[in-house]
Amino acid sequence: MSYRDKLKAVLSPAERAVFSKLNSPEKIQDYLDTLSINFETKGETYMSPRRVMREKTAHCFEGALLAAAAFAYHGSKPLLLDLQTIDRDEDHVVALFAEDRRWGATSKTNHPILRYRDPVYKTVRELAMSYFHEYMMDDGTKSLRNFSKPFDLSKYVPAEWVTEEKELDWLVDALDNSKHFPIAPSYTIRKLRKASPIEIKAINNTEWPNPPSS
Repeated sequence: MSYRDKLKAVLSPAERAVFSKLNSPEKIQDYLDTLSINFETKGETYMSPRRVMREKTAHCFEGALLAAAAFAYHGSKPLLLDLQTIDRDEDHVVALFAEDRRWGATSKTNHPILRYRDPVYKTVRELAMSYFHEYMMDDGTKSLRNFSKPFDLSKYVPAEWVTEEKELDWLVDALDNSKHFPIAPSYTIRKLRKASPIEIKAINNTEWPNPPSS
């Protein structure tokens, strides 16, 4: 049985109806854009695509999983790309896809940066580097440091990550501990120029407002 067939077998009819419509990277990204940002107001979550579709909210990891599942549903490899940062920033995860031997990515984020990438990149490294100048702190520090080898979710049966009801901490750990490559040598990183105030101002725009504090 193909991975696609294994995935279809664990989905409900309603879930299959959603995935059947997500038959291109553009449609997958459009669907992710309809989901509110998961602010994790009740505690940290790592939800499966089943839970994301039910709750209609996601953060970057959860959105990347749903996108990867949609790609798998239509016969492509479910691939993740992990972007690792300095300790005081947050990592970002996207789902990879390839068209005409060029790489692109779908992404769930609340900011005008770190978003969808059209498939124009010859290598995964090229694609990862496209995020470099967008990844910055409020003090202007450029914070992206490493990117992962494409992480193939098809090594796991679909029930372990697509329809699981428990938090997927184990999968986050597996991705974090997978093979990564440095963005640049340490001597280059030490000489990075800080982002300008106008760049910092731009990244602080958000699509979904923070929920009111209780």
